[in-house]
Amino acid sequence: MESNTDFENSKIYITADVVEYVANSVVIKTILKKTTGNISLMSFDSGEGLVEKAIPFDTFVQIIDGKAEIVVNGISKFLATGDSMVIPAHAVSLVKSNGRFKMMQTVIKSGYE
Repeated sequence: MESNTDFENSKIYITADVVEYVANSVVIKTILKKTTGNISLMSFDSGEGLVEKAIPFDTFVQIIDGKAEIVVNGISKFLATGDSMVIPAHAVSLVKSNGRFKMMQTVIKSGYE
């Protein structure tokens, strides 16, 4: 996994172009990282995903290219480009891919100190 926080303030980016697909990999580029939360862009090659986990913070995800399956507390949700959802704090979630996709993830830590 790759992480990068070299984003210039006030510069315009095409979100889906910021992170590239890499064969057999999940690529993560961090746009903003603060004590109150972070925003990351991720690309997933076909068959790749994130392990099942629960985090103590609300997480907003938006698909910016392709289609993904996100499982929250055992319930599958299928999202396509432009779709988004909130994964509530402490929910057990899993991200799966049946094909390549990209997503933006925003974690909000404020209010949980």
